[in-house]
Parts: sequence; C-alpha cells; structure tokens
Amino acid sequence: MPSTFRLLRNLLLLAALVWAGLWALATFVEPTPREMSVTVPIDVDR
Repeated sequence: MPSTFRLLRNLLLLAALVWAGLWALATFVEPTPREMSVTVPIDVDR
C-alpha cells in the first residue's frame, strides 16, 4: 500500500511540474508575429 501512495504522489508531482511549465510558457513567452507567404502549386492535370 505505501508504494501505491508513493506512485500516486510522484505522478501528481510530475503532473504539477508539467502544468507549471506549460503555464510559465503561456504566460511569459511572447510570440513574435511575422509575415508569411506560401506558394501554392497550380494543378494543371484537370
């Protein structure tokens, strides 16, 4: 039984760390907008 509690505690700790990392990235990292152009090939087989 103690090993089950230890496993659950470790999984919850890992989930909390991942959650905190995602929150920090979403809060503190600002994306830089930039222009984007994509060339679309013409389909001549129709």
